[in-house]
Amino acid sequence: MATKNKTVYTEVSAIDFINAYVDHEQKKQDSFQLIELMRKWSGFEPKMYGPTIVGFGTYHYKYASGHEGDAPLIGFSPRKPEFSLYVYAPESDDQANLKNLGKYKMGKACIYFKKLADLNVDVLEQLCKSTINFLQKS
Repeated sequence: MATKNKTVYTEVSAIDFINAYVDHEQKKQDSFQLIELMRKWSGFEPKMYGPTIVGFGTYHYKYASGHEGDAPLIGFSPRKPEFSLYVYAPESDDQANLKNLGKYKMGKACIYFKKLADLNVDVLEQLCKSTINFLQKS
């Protein structure tokens, strides 16, 4: 039996979500700044995917297993302990850029960081744009 995707587009406002969910003022400011940056870099308005992911744009994926769905091109989630950043770094240039991104931890499918000031925003822009280009070509 196929499982239902949890990360689906919702009608919730990203701004309303940040205001209701984020209780730390610095994290709230960083979230609004990320919204503005990602909106500018992607050309897409923020939309909520699932209960906590602020996403920009969309693409369709399908795994060899047959599982498929839609996901944001780029996005983030202001989770309680740290931000989760949803970008993909497939190219060798991207791997080199990760060395200059700043203070973060790499997860299986995302980058974790505590505050936006820990990251090099110029490198983040390159990673986001590379992610968008890669996913739109696929």
